[in-house]
Amino acid sequence: MEINKSEFVKSAVMEKDYPKFNNVVEFSFIGRSNVGKSSLINSLTKRKNLARTSKTPGRTQLINYFLINNAIHFVDLPGYGFAKVPDSVKKNWGKTIEGYLMSDREKVVFLLLDLRRIPTGEDMEMLKWLEHFGIEYYIIFTKADKLSNNEKFKQLKEIKKKLVFKNEDVFFYSSLKNTGRKELLDFIGERVNEKK
Repeated sequence: MEINKSEFVKSAVMEKDYPKFNNVVEFSFIGRSNVGKSSLINSLTKRKNLARTSKTPGRTQLINYFLINNAIHFVDLPGYGFAKVPDSVKKNWGKTIEGYLMSDREKVVFLLLDLRRIPTGEDMEMLKWLEHFGIEYYIIFTKADKLSNNEKFKQLKEIKKKLVFKNEDVFFYSSLKNTGRKELLDFIGERVNEKK
């Protein structure tokens, strides 16, 4: 699949404010604050500032919807796990994310994990949530360009002490170098065609 057109649609918190469902499937991106969700969406769409990126973790507090090729939505969900955010705000994010996950919309969720970090308790919690709600999800390891092949091998060994997966079942992505872009877009294209 190639992306020829992408535009920001709206931000929302409550389900009643989500844009009209496209009757196919939508693709949501979730992960810790600063894991690279917005950068990944910008890389996929080849648009530098479509999704707003920030050096400040915890910037995305709303659910941001983007219309892709006039057909499907990409959904940028609030990041979780940023310590400097007041508990009341964290609680609201949790409700916002949970509300989205529980919604009836047909969705595929991409859980983004920083390849340089061992998954945190909050990452594991999110995986449990996705499984609890029976949501189709896939793991994308971001910042893949930051490690050499040798470091990547060692790091995956450590990560696999916490998470069970086969390397061919996850995606490796670098927004800086667009590594993994074609594989991810091909996968998204296949899922869209299956749902039509």
